[in-house]
Amino acid sequence: MKQSLFVERYQDDWQRFEAWLAWREAQGGRHNVGAPPIAASEVPAVYRRICQHLALARQRQYSAEVIDRLHALALRGHHALYVARHRGLPGWRVFLTTDFPRLVRQEWRLVAAAALLFYVPLFALLVALQYFPDFVHYVLDGERIAHIREMYDPVNRRIGMREADTNVQMFAVYIGNNVRIGFQIFATGLAFGIGTVFYLVANGVIIGTIAGYLTATGFGTPFWSFVAGHSALELTALVIAGAAGFKLGLAVIAPGPRSRTAALRAVAPTAVRLVYGAALMLFAAAAVEAFWSPHTLFPPALKYAVGIGMWVLVIAYFVFAGRPRGKVRDAA
Repeated sequence: MKQSLFVERYQDDWQRFEAWLAWREAQGGRHNVGAPPIAASEVPAVYRRICQHLALARQRQYSAEVIDRLHALALRGHHALYVARHRGLPGWRVFLTTDFPRLVRQEWRLVAAAALLFYVPLFALLVALQYFPDFVHYVLDGERIAHIREMYDPVNRRIGMREADTNVQMFAVYIGNNVRIGFQIFATGLAFGIGTVFYLVANGVIIGTIAGYLTATGFGTPFWSFVAGHSALELTALVIAGAAGFKLGLAVIAPGPRSRTAALRAVAPTAVRLVYGAALMLFAAAAVEAFWSPHTLFPPALKYAVGIGMWVLVIAYFVFAGRPRGKVRDAA
């Protein structure tokens, strides 16, 4: 079936469901918002049809405009029908156990693009600095290099950045740093995606340079034992923030027949959910970085083991969490 015929045949359902979602969201605790556009008994059937339409649109490779519209409707419908109904199961738990990992898998192309832009320069600089450690001076100034060496000096009782006296204060510092970087990567996607590309590459270059330099100059053990525990959460979150930024950038670059404002509005639910999940990961990373990573009380081997375990858990979470049980198809 041609896309134009597909849209013409089914858009009445889409418009009715959009109207119902708007009505549902307008309630927001208020009363007297009028009668629902769809009878309560009809809503589940309409939602199932929306999910079927989304699956067909993907299978037939219809335009991004149609797929994004149906994807947004499916996500909003899932939240309205299932998350809101689970009164005994808080919405954040459903988001973390089901919605977020499923959404990351659905946007795997953008996640992969962000990962390449971030990890390729990171590992390239990490390897290059083993052979050319003086290259660090092309990336970092002398004061920054001295500060980094001081942070990871093996004689320190606690390693890492210490801009405050207590772990609780450092937790706040790390949250501020993580959120600032994540927000830069995400929000600058509005600039046609260019800002997101820049901040992903720049952060990859800086992290790779620091890691490579410290490894090449004898500070590898304190550095790697410090970053091992929180790296899986923090680095993955930055990549996901990049995917969310690309979602905005694509809406600006290729809005299709819609205005850029309308295109941004269509992708906003997906982008916001991605960055919300990334923010939660950054908060968790800050907690690990403040309360576990700086301690020299634990041997490096234990910290490496914990770090490897964290990477395995994060990868397994995004691969397996939120998948339907048995043979139930994930239509959304």
